[in-house]
Amino acid sequence: MNNKDLVLKAVGELFGGRDPSAVDRWVSPTYKQHSAMADDGPEALRELISSLPAEFRYEGVRAIADGDLVALHGLYYGFGPDPLVAFDMYRVENGRLAEHWDALVPLVEETASGRSQTDGPTQVSDLEATEANRELVAEYAEKVLKGADYSVSTHYTSAETYHQHNPEAGDGLDGFGTAAAAWAEQGKSVLYTTIHKVIAEGDFVLVLAEGEFGVPVAYYDLFRLSNGKIVEHWDVIQPIPAEPLHDNGMF
Repeated sequence: MNNKDLVLKAVGELFGGRDPSAVDRWVSPTYKQHSAMADDGPEALRELISSLPAEFRYEGVRAIADGDLVALHGLYYGFGPDPLVAFDMYRVENGRLAEHWDALVPLVEETASGRSQTDGPTQVSDLEATEANRELVAEYAEKVLKGADYSVSTHYTSAETYHQHNPEAGDGLDGFGTAAAAWAEQGKSVLYTTIHKVIAEGDFVLVLAEGEFGVPVAYYDLFRLSNGKIVEHWDVIQPIPAEPLHDNGMF
């Protein structure tokens, strides 16, 4: 079983089946937790699974695998009053889930672009372009996201097609520019300080970064590429808690 299939099966039993015994089958005894919503270790995960209400469900949308890392994009229902859009990332070691990162935000019904936070293409394609796409997005993350040099954006992003799934930004580079200006007026300037991970498979590349958006945040940005250009973007921006449940950090 490859790592993507392993993670999907494990998550299906843990969260889809709400089965605490799945911790014994799929989770490493040294399981390390980075989520702001859960405590460290396999027993804390078992307690979380045991506490899930009957109406809880997870709806997976996308999965990308890169070596020992598998990233999932989906929706949680039943954690609270509103559905949550989530990125989850797992590290697999010796056939078990060994480490977990995530970020979650509430689902927004009406968005600036008319696109939802999760719709759009779901299947990985262009596997032969994986490394070229990783390199392009890694450079984009350093120069544009972290370096804030928006003058070179069109070197990386299509000027013709840029589908936006951030709920407050419209399609196209102009749509993001308009949203960024509005955020700045609200005291929420977009600031990336550290690029922690770049996960790539085919036409999908996920960037995990640290920065500020009015407060310290974790940025998860998923990009889809076509013909060497970014053509679509999904994201989750989650504040970093001042008093975390563990000492592992979100990164």
